[in-house]
Formats: sequence, C-alpha cells, structure tokens
Amino acid sequence: MLEVDGVDLYYGASHALRRVSLAAKTGEVTCVLGRNGVGKTSLLRAIFGLQPIRAGQIRWNGKAIAGLPPHERARAGLALVPQGREIFPRLSVRENLETGFAILPRRLRHIPDEIFELFPVLKDMLGRRGGDLSGGQQQQLAIARALVMRPGLLILDEPTEGIQPSIIKDIGRVIAHLAARGDMAILLVEQYFDFARDLAAAYVVLERGEVVLSGRAGEMDETAVRSYLTV
Repeated sequence: MLEVDGVDLYYGASHALRRVSLAAKTGEVTCVLGRNGVGKTSLLRAIFGLQPIRAGQIRWNGKAIAGLPPHERARAGLALVPQGREIFPRLSVRENLETGFAILPRRLRHIPDEIFELFPVLKDMLGRRGGDLSGGQQQQLAIARALVMRPGLLILDEPTEGIQPSIIKDIGRVIAHLAARGDMAILLVEQYFDFARDLAAAYVVLERGEVVLSGRAGEMDETAVRSYLTV
C-alpha cells in the first residue's frame, strides 16, 4: 500500500501541497481528482521524488521512501504513466517497451505476453516508430511500457487527456482488469469525472494544494465532487 501522510511541498516560496494525505491499497483504484493547477502533478512529483517534500512522509509497503532517489523508487515497484504520454517518438514500439527493462533483473527482461493481450494493437506495430502512432495508441504504449516494469504501484496521470472515446473505454477496461488481479495498487489522477467514478474504490479531491474531500467511492457525494471539477 502507498501512504502519503501530511505532505507539504514548495516551489520556492509557493506552497504547492498543504498537509496532503492519502492511501492507495493493493487491488484497488484510488482516484485523485481536481481542476488544473490544484496540485495533482505536484503530488505525483512528490511520490516519485522528482520534487523534495518539506514535511510529511511517504511510505510504500510500510517502508519510508521520501529519501530515495527516483530510480530507487522505480526499483521498489513504482511506475508512472505521465501526463502527455512522453513516449520516445524516434524509437520503435518495441524499443519503447524495452526501456522498461532498465530497473529489472536480467531474467525478467522480456515483454510479458499479457501486454499484447491487453493492447493487441501494439503487437502489430512493434517495428513502427512511437511518433507515428495516434494519440490513443501512444497512450496505450505508455501504459504498456509502465507494465513492463512489473510494478506494484501504477500511477496514471490523466490518461484520458486528448484521447478518442473508444480508446478511453479500452483503457478503462485495462485499468479495471489490473485492479481485479489483486496484485497492484493503482493511483489514477483525473479531471474526467465519469471515467474516474466508474473505476474508483476510493477518491481524493484536491483544491489549492489541499485535500477537500476524500472517502470510499460508495459514499461519494457526486454533486460535491463535481463542484470542485467545474470551471
């Protein structure tokens, strides 16, 4: 389980996260919701060690990781699907997937068959450059690249952004399948409420760097949550 406990994060004098706490349990999808600029990406930067925290603690499976560099957090089982996908456009699909080998022992440096069961379109495009894929295909590639790392915690930063509805449905089915396997915690950062609601077991809403709503999905006040997502 991922535990974020009372985290403060600053950019210079700007207080980006204020005593933020959440938990993401194995076998569940935990959704972080909020408008642009409320601290969602700052939270992910804190979790992955891309920005130092000023106060609080971050634990993965009971171990404090706030002092670890990003590559050690990846070795510990954290994987990120970044906003905007950030695949390597000049590398082939196969080469993009193989970048996930970097943190793995040699015996695991192969692409699992499950990747192509989840994303069959990628199997037919292994030799194509990543930059030649559509936006939806690139998003599937970015998720597959993270899964190659065999993560225990998968974090997805707005995977529906700029994606056609049919691919959004496919991505939703993949996320639900991964959660149902029961061996992975999933933290989903989203603005698209309906997508998040259908997947979430628990949710956290951020506003101005603070948690303003949180709880189990079955107890969610949808009107209250939506009020923090509308412009």
